[in-house]
Amino acid sequence: MLNLINFIVWNPSISFGPFRWYSLCWLLGLALAYFTVRRLYREQHIKDEYFDPLFFYCFVGILVGARLGHCIFYQPDYFLTSGKGFVEMLLPIHFMADGGWKFTGYEGLASHGGTLGLMIALWLYVKRTKLSIWTVLDNIAIATGVTACFIRLGNLMNSEIIGKVTDVPWAFIFERVDSAPRHPGQLYEAIAYAILFAIMWALHKRMTNRIGTGWFFGFCLTYIFTFRFFIEYTKEVQEAFEASLPLDMGQILSIPFIIIGICCMFRKPKKE
Repeated sequence: MLNLINFIVWNPSISFGPFRWYSLCWLLGLALAYFTVRRLYREQHIKDEYFDPLFFYCFVGILVGARLGHCIFYQPDYFLTSGKGFVEMLLPIHFMADGGWKFTGYEGLASHGGTLGLMIALWLYVKRTKLSIWTVLDNIAIATGVTACFIRLGNLMNSEIIGKVTDVPWAFIFERVDSAPRHPGQLYEAIAYAILFAIMWALHKRMTNRIGTGWFFGFCLTYIFTFRFFIEYTKEVQEAFEASLPLDMGQILSIPFIIIGICCMFRKPKKE
């Protein structure tokens, strides 16, 4: 029998004043990345006029990619099989059974889709600014850990992406889900990404000659998605169809990013 008194009971309010915790964590993560990359640009003497449009490209790319990634990879049977589902995929609303609708925000964002969306957005940004794609990717990679950390903290505040039942003493009881003690998978990831940011920030000061080679971008992808692959073993499946798969969708989608990351770390830089 599990002694429930030893575990952490978790049921915080999902709102903070007029803000939802999840949205606030997203904004804090993006804001910290914004100031981090701005400092990196100035350290590298990249003109402010090249930095100004970067935030817009990143914000739109991450949001659109994360939303489409969730809808296409995790719930295609809902979002891609009806007109209402397709509209809900694009707009932050939900159609009610009585024919009305309500504003819900984007309920469902996938990190793999967000990563892919960001990469496409940065390619478009580079086409406009004529900066080196590897310099831009490396700078974004250095700041990625802090944003990823806050996004997972937002998931923790929402009691979503919960872990499997366990008896470890740091288990959380997510009261909005059930009364079982579970792995706080969101917290595991948040800590891992905070460590990633600390590592990247320390390395960039010692390896300035590697910025612009793709090494930091490759290290970021390899670290995040290798950790993501193994942390999935502590999580409950998000959609029922994953239960019949040898690997869950998060693990399947992580593999190509790990391969890309390793290739970028060991690529031979060419003269621009």
